[in-house]
Amino acid sequence: MNKKDIVEILEQKHQNLFDWLLSSGDENWEKGPVDRWTSGQHVLHLFDSMVLLNKALKYPKFLLRYKFGTSNRPSRTYDEVAKRYEERLSENQERARNFNRDLKKPALKERKRLIDSLQIQNKKLQYKTSKLKDKHLDTLLLPHPLMGKMTLREIIMWTAHHTDHHVEILKKDY
Repeated sequence: MNKKDIVEILEQKHQNLFDWLLSSGDENWEKGPVDRWTSGQHVLHLFDSMVLLNKALKYPKFLLRYKFGTSNRPSRTYDEVAKRYEERLSENQERARNFNRDLKKPALKERKRLIDSLQIQNKKLQYKTSKLKDKHLDTLLLPHPLMGKMTLREIIMWTAHHTDHHVEILKKDY
């Protein structure tokens, strides 16, 4: 998947989320199914995840190389990243549950600000992706808590899939 395709899939997956949030109204923002996240918690989780990635992409490339190393294999495709994530998630259900067990529930008054902030983070990631050199996308690594080290290309594609994953959960839960 080239940079243009990655930017497009980031836009598409996030637009699906924003469309769902717009159509779902306010009632699910603070109240969710028993032992499941509210829609506000899903948005907060996605926002936190994207803030971390955008922050990491600000670091100088030499620092990322020094801290996390370089890849010794080609980047996986979007479908391979998505499949691997779903496999890792199913193998590590308890770990995944514990990862964000204490995620706060954003208040309804925070809804617009949080959604707007997620949109801004998405646009930042799209811009950064378009400016990265292909060499850096395929050689520099970042750690993922469930997936291990991933190339920049993979972790950016994972971000699109991660958003889609949460949209599917929201659709199923509500």
